[in-house]
Formats: sequence, structure tokens, C-alpha cells
Amino acid sequence: MSGFKRLERIVVLFIIACIFLIGMVSAQENMWQKIRNAGGTDDYPKSDWVLIFDSTRVDVKDSGLSYVHFHRLYKVLTTRGALDLRVIRIDYDPLSAYVDIEGVRVYKKDGTIIDLDLRNIQDYPAPARAIYWGAREKMLEVGRLEPGDAVKVFLFRKGFTYALLTGQDEDERYIPPMRGHFYDIVEFWSQQPVLEKVYQVRLPKDKPLQYEFYNGEVRSSVQFKGAHTLYTFVKTQIMPFKTEPDMVALSDEAPKLLLSTSPDWYAKAQWFYGVNEDYGSFEYTDELKQKVDEILQGVKGEDEKIARLTHWVADEIRYSGLSMGPGEGYTLHKAEMTFLDRCGVCKDKAGILVAMLRAAGFESYAAMTMAGSRIDYIPADQFNHSVTVVKKSDGKFHLLDPTWVPFVRELWSSAEQQQEYLMGLPQGSDLATTPISPPENHYYRIQGKSELLNDGTLKGQLTIEAEGQSDAGFRRMFVRTYKIQWRSFLESEFLKLFPAIEFERIDFGDPYDYSNPIQIMVSYRIPDFARITRDEIVFRPLVAANLFNHPFLNDHLFKNTSLEERSYQFRSRCSKLIELSEEIKLPTFKKLVYQPQVDPVKGSGADYEGGYTLKGRTLQMKQRVVLKKRIYDPDDWPSYRAAVLAQKKLADEPLIFQR
Repeated sequence: MSGFKRLERIVVLFIIACIFLIGMVSAQENMWQKIRNAGGTDDYPKSDWVLIFDSTRVDVKDSGLSYVHFHRLYKVLTTRGALDLRVIRIDYDPLSAYVDIEGVRVYKKDGTIIDLDLRNIQDYPAPARAIYWGAREKMLEVGRLEPGDAVKVFLFRKGFTYALLTGQDEDERYIPPMRGHFYDIVEFWSQQPVLEKVYQVRLPKDKPLQYEFYNGEVRSSVQFKGAHTLYTFVKTQIMPFKTEPDMVALSDEAPKLLLSTSPDWYAKAQWFYGVNEDYGSFEYTDELKQKVDEILQGVKGEDEKIARLTHWVADEIRYSGLSMGPGEGYTLHKAEMTFLDRCGVCKDKAGILVAMLRAAGFESYAAMTMAGSRIDYIPADQFNHSVTVVKKSDGKFHLLDPTWVPFVRELWSSAEQQQEYLMGLPQGSDLATTPISPPENHYYRIQGKSELLNDGTLKGQLTIEAEGQSDAGFRRMFVRTYKIQWRSFLESEFLKLFPAIEFERIDFGDPYDYSNPIQIMVSYRIPDFARITRDEIVFRPLVAANLFNHPFLNDHLFKNTSLEERSYQFRSRCSKLIELSEEIKLPTFKKLVYQPQVDPVKGSGADYEGGYTLKGRTLQMKQRVVLKKRIYDPDDWPSYRAAVLAQKKLADEPLIFQR
């Protein structure tokens, strides 16, 4: 009987082994079937590889700590795709996350299967610029790939994106900023085809999850699994996202999923306030108070006090981020350290300004925002920038940004208008949006008066005045270069358009003086400016020629106007008012044969009016361009485009006079 039982056990084990082997063979055949069915360059002629499936499974603990498993299968379509996939890489910050490459299997198109040796995984410091927080990346070289090959990857991550102040427990550093809460931003877009993307998160039942899918549709389900709730999101046939020039951030327009267990923005704001107050980020020392008193000596008005302190931090605290260990991410470094080091990133500049304002008797706090893209209303981690708020005598909080206003007359950069922010107040706060800044706050005016001589020489002078972000654009020519180069840099702007120009006088005052808008005066003569023959006079007015043609000053002139319509929002640097005028005394002529004609523009995006008038021998050119926003809707494009084309037309087309 015992022998029969032994034989029975052997048979059962044999059957189990056979079933296991059959399952393995079936799984492998299923994998090969997926690879074969994925298609090739005929199916995706503009793509270098295809992601056959992208599976992310997240297991969230009571503390908020998350274990994330990634399972992906890539198929190489071109040699460029082979180069793209030759190294498997995963980025992480060791202060807040642990990552691992758990497996990489290569399916060669000839049927060979290769499992890569995980002992060859390398761990390197990640490339960095300006911010050196110790980010690293793990990499594994795949080796030579060819079109038709496939690569299956298993990755693991424990933890979160940003580090915070933590205890000594090994897993403590991996718990997300708001302890006990989970939030994530999941991109459902790609620049290469994705045949199936699955995102699944498992949460304790007592952690209700709010979520929203933006800019598209996704198949979703919610299942109860004992003490947990399982949320699953699936999207298939994700094709490369078609972009437009100058459009807003992809995250504003492409499909994405936001998830959060945080109840609302008020809770996030209160947490942000508490984590920094508890750490003492804004406490000030006697030395810092002494510096504040020195800066404010003789100043009485609150506006001037706030301006003095903001500009001191903006100009004197260098933007440079070093790894300080605990305290990165959402926790602002102590003002004492930033004052001693005289350097830091946005949060350090914001934090020391809070401390200095408090030392001056103001109520001030830190705030969070997202430079470059929109913050949607699900309270997930949608921040990349820190700023300062101060309460003035009007009872309202006002935004200050010492990171974006070095050598800028503004205290809050209007390059950040139409941007969401969250104030870290003791009572909490809701998400808010910065208003549109009126174009007249960012004007620049160029006024010229000149005479065209009989030999074609133009002799005259022009003055430039600018305010707001336009002031910053002109001032940037000086404060971003060495003082010895200031005059030559200004001269080069004219020489680009008029190589024969001779300067008689140049005056630009003191670019470091913020008390008044910048003013520049140039006297000049330009030999052979006009083509003058026995029959005609041909020239283009100097002021109409789009002087100072830089993206940071005239970014509207760099927009791709070949697009007649837009599908997505687009952005410019700032709202702006441009006023150009020139009065030119002409030599004797018989009649005006040709002048460029432009129609006035009036619309939601921009206004334009301009052209020429002739009174005797005096020609007058006037243009007025109003660019109304920073973030524009597609419906704003027709008027914006028309205004740009009109300004370019007067710059490009000459006037012709018959002699």
C-alpha cells in the first residue's frame, strides 16, 4: 500500500510538472504571438518601436508607502529604435525611493530567448545641471538589437519622487510627503505606439480614492478585494500624440490620469504649512534680522519694504541646488542655511524671503505652483516651483517670486500669469490662478526721428522705453553679460540688420537701477540705407524693421504662422503692448508708388493697427500691437496670427517713391 501511495505521489508530481511545463510553453507561445501580432514599419511608418503592453501595478500600504511593479514589452521596428532600447534605465532619488531592474528578457526575431545577467546592472549619478540633489539611475545594457527583436522588462520601485525629513526607519524615507495618503499622475500619452496600457492600484478600503481622466477616455473598474479596493484603468491603441508648435505643455492637452486620497487642496495647503513650520524653515537669526534692518534702513512704505527684500533675495541668492540630505523636496531648508550659503533653488529663495519678511513684521508664507503647465483640480502632486506670499495692509495675500525676478522690476513675474498656485496657510487654502496681466503693464515703445539724405544715408536718433516683462527683456541684454560688453552688445543688435551703421551716441543709463523703466537712446547714421537712383527711392524704415528680434523680447515674431488653425492652446512669454513710431524727412520725390498695406486687427487674442501717412516730404510710420494673454485658446489664434503677419509685413516690404 505504501508503495502504491509512493507511486501515486510520483504520478501527481509528474502531472503537476507537465502542467507547469505546458503552462510555460503556452505562456512563451502567447508572448511570441503578441510580438508577431504587434505589426511592423508598414503599420507604424513613423515610429521606431512599439510598446506592446505597459502594465503598472501599485500596492499601497496604510502609511502611504507604495510598491510599484512595471511590466513592459517593447518591439523594435527600426535601427533608430534599436538604439533607443539598447539600455534599460530607471531614475530615482535614493533619499526617497528604492528601485530595481528585476528582469530583462530579449526575444530575438530568429526565435532565440536571452535572459540578461542582472549582475551587470550599473548604478550611476544622474546627469544634473544647476540642481545637484543626488539623483541616480540604474542601467542595464541590452546589447545589439535588430528590427523585429523584442525586449521584456520588469522594474520595481518603492517610495516616492521627492525626499522629505524622515526618521531612521529603513522604509520611513519611502513614505510619500503627506503620510498615509497616496497620489499619482499617470501619462496615457506616448511619442511611440502603445498597444495596451494598464494602470492598477490596490488600496486599503479605508482610503477612498478620487480620480479623474483628462483629455480622453479610459476603461475603468473598481473591485472590492477583502480589506482592499482595486482600481484598474485600461487604454488600448495609444498612438503618438500629434503636437503643434508653441502649444502648451503636453500634460495640459494629452490624456492623463490623476489620482489622490487627499480630500482636497485645503488639506494639502495645511500640510505644506505644517511640515515647514514644524521644521523651522522660516525662523530667522540675529544676523538675518540685522541684514533686514540694513536693507530697509530709511524705508517706511510697505510696498518699498517688500520690493527691497524681494529684490535682495532675487539678486543676492544664487540659483544653485546642492544635496543637503534630509530636507529636500517639499521641506524648505532653513533660512539660516540659505543666508549662510547665499545659494539655493526656488524653495530656498522663497523660504528665506518668508523669513526676512517676518523679520520685517509682515505675515508671510510659502506657496507652491507649477511653472510651465496647468494644475488640475484633483489634489495630486502637481508642483515644481515654490514662491512666497505676503499679506499687505489691504488684507490680501500678494505673490512674490524671488526666483524669477532677478534684475526685473516686477516682484511677481508676469511670465507666470494664468498659472495655478496653492498657499501654505495655517487655515489651508484652495487652488487659485494668477490673473492675466494687462498688456500695458508690459509695453515697449520705440520712437524714431530721422532724415534720408540725397545720397541714401539715413541720419537720426531713436529712443526705447520699456516696462514690466518688456523692460526685463531689454535689461537682460546688459545684466546677463559683462559690463565691458554692454555697449558692443547693444551695437550688435543694430549691426545684424544694418552692417554699415555708424553710432554717434549711445546712452542706456544704469541697467541695475530698478527705480524707473529702462530707457535707451541711440543716435546714428547709416550710409547707403536707401537705394536711390534717377528714377526711384527704395527703403524700409528702421523702426519698422523689428529691432531686437529675440524670443525673450519678441517671441510672438517666432511663432509658426503657417498654421491657419490650431487644435490646442498655445502660449507666449507674456501679454504685451508694442508701440512703434518713426518720422522720416525724405529727399525730393514725385510720388509714392508703393507702400505695404495692412488691415487693422481686433480679436480675443490680439489687436493691431498700423501703416504709413505722408505729409509733404515727411513720412510717418506707426504701429500698435496688443498681445492680450500668456495662455491662448485655439479661437484666439486667428487674431494673434493676423497681428504677427501684419507687423512682419511692414518690416519686410519696402516703400517705393518715384523721383
